Amino acid sequence: MDVVSELLKVVKLDSAIFFNCEASSPWCYRAPESACAARLLAQTGRHVIIFHLLLQGRAYVQLEGGERTSVAEGEIVTLPHGQAHLLGNGEGAALIDGERALPKLLARGLEVIKLGGGGDRTLFVCGFLSCDPLLSKGFLQALPPLFKVNIRDDPSGRWLEDSLRFAVAEAVAAREGVNAMLAKLSEAVFIETVRRYIRSLPPTEVGWLAGVRDPAVGQVLSLFHERPAHPWNIAKLAKAVGVSRSVLAERFRHYLGQSPIAYLTRWRLRLGARALTSGSRSVAEIASEVGYESEASFNRAFKRHFDLPPARYRKNRTSGAHPT
Repeated sequence: MDVVSELLKVVKLDSAIFFNCEASSPWCYRAPESACAARLLAQTGRHVIIFHLLLQGRAYVQLEGGERTSVAEGEIVTLPHGQAHLLGNGEGAALIDGERALPKLLARGLEVIKLGGGGDRTLFVCGFLSCDPLLSKGFLQALPPLFKVNIRDDPSGRWLEDSLRFAVAEAVAAREGVNAMLAKLSEAVFIETVRRYIRSLPPTEVGWLAGVRDPAVGQVLSLFHERPAHPWNIAKLAKAVGVSRSVLAERFRHYLGQSPIAYLTRWRLRLGARALTSGSRSVAEIASEVGYESEASFNRAFKRHFDLPPARYRKNRTSGAHPT
């Protein structure tokens, strides 16, 4: 079972490559924060994850107020929490404000954008993924503000980079079907970076992604995300993954800081919250769909978690008001 795949099915990623650039030093570009990027990329109401793939040359990336991180050829730098950041090379460059410049850049499609002072060349492409902010919350919290991986260190990564280069070139030539191809490839790029990041975690790491690597905890997470409405209890879970109840509870708490059933409850309620705002099904139908035996028990649990009953939550969200 693959818990990351099961989760990504539910959070419903949308993805695209949106920027194809040839920069010459010195240059510096400020990428706006997630909320602004979501609006500019027509992803309002979604959480936006930005990534940059360096194809040639060198660059740095820097969270505002943080230290610079160098980026080499073949490395992808990912910003899962969507913080504003600088991308550049060299000193003394005039700052390009992405919030102002991005609408014009997006209007040019994936035509190569040239910028900078005429020095060393840097080629890179930028992509984004958008996801449901509520359902992806636990997964994203396990990721740092910024991380980078190299995809040129094995054949699979090099194939992915070559495929992305080809698709970008096809987009510049306006070939048929290329937007769908780029969307799938940018999603594959993100998943590959997460897979490599998980493999790089030290044995002492805790959190959602570290829990995925644990045989018992990873299987339980898969079961929850594959069949959230099943009437799970600790005995059934322990039997399913082949460990004792006490061992399972201890390992789950070690990695995720809560019991398996507490995690399942939160996940069911988040699924319920999304269902309330994405359709017209009744509260009773949604309660049954996410694993509650009665509408009343779902109402009580939902209000404890969101500080609002389901009907009020739906009304607030559909009217544009923000729930507590």
